[in-house]
Amino acid sequence: MEIGVDSFAAAMPDNHSGTNLSSVKSIQHLLERMEYADQVGLDVFGIGEHHRKEFLDSAPTMILAAAAARTKRIRLTSAVTVLSAADPVRVFQNFATLDLISQGRAEMVVGRGSFTESFPLFGLNLQDYDELFSEKLDLLLNIRQNETVSWSGRFRPALKNQAVYPRPLQNPIPISIGVGGTPQSFVRAGTLGLPLMVAIIGGETHRFRLLVDLYREAGRRAGHPPEQLKVGLHSIGYVAKTTQQAIDEFYPGYAETFTKIGKERGWPPVTRAHFDAQMSKQGALIIGGPEEVAEKIIRHSDALGGISRVSIQMDNANLPQDKLLQAIEILGKQVAPLVREKIGLVKS
Repeated sequence: MEIGVDSFAAAMPDNHSGTNLSSVKSIQHLLERMEYADQVGLDVFGIGEHHRKEFLDSAPTMILAAAAARTKRIRLTSAVTVLSAADPVRVFQNFATLDLISQGRAEMVVGRGSFTESFPLFGLNLQDYDELFSEKLDLLLNIRQNETVSWSGRFRPALKNQAVYPRPLQNPIPISIGVGGTPQSFVRAGTLGLPLMVAIIGGETHRFRLLVDLYREAGRRAGHPPEQLKVGLHSIGYVAKTTQQAIDEFYPGYAETFTKIGKERGWPPVTRAHFDAQMSKQGALIIGGPEEVAEKIIRHSDALGGISRVSIQMDNANLPQDKLLQAIEILGKQVAPLVREKIGLVKS
């Protein structure tokens, strides 16, 4: 199983004053975390895409390219690219260039996005939410397969015998579908035979099993081999030396962040009881000491019928850089070996 980290490039607090760092310093700290994740043996680092004041990831391939120059082996991916609001030609060109810079370590996870700011920003109608994604995904896959493209659709000017460059080092460059809880999205990914990245940031993980089964069944019906239908998990989490330390450090910032988001979406404020429920064996949060986090990852995998990747988002609780670096170290040096050891024991 691959284990990694996702980030939305949030503005981070200063270690001493508690005030927000400058955008320049926040980006530098993010690149340091990405470099350190590579050094401690993590498999993947993902950067999201948002168009909001509190996030610095509106141009994720720029961040990923900067990290590519500072890393050697870690895979670099989006988490996710908001394809509905982007030009598939430019998306492909950006990631193909990233693939060349990283010498074959680029991936993209494409989706519709959970925030909606990008639609008016780029002159798009939110009512076309799903149709935009479906059409643009079709073009992106066409470009990935063919160096010269002829294509027409509703939302973008047609292409006629148009070559798209550069071509990536990887052939094909990996593309996964990022999904939340919409059954049609799971079925679409399975029908296309594309890997799935499931964002589970709340509730009980096992409740997503029916949707994952829909994905695998759609893939089977479309004739795709089971090994092609990979399932990855994006989850919120944090690891420290002990579970109590992890809770004490993570909860205050988590409650603040998600209470703020909840005001926009009509959710109730985060309470400690809600947090504790998410910390339960069935709950979505992956928080604790090394043993507890390893066991939670394996329980999530079992609940979903087996996963090939888990990426944990840890920088959404206003934690300082030293704490995040320590968490990355524990995740790479302790949690990942524990997970692989436990999976190996089960298989043997």
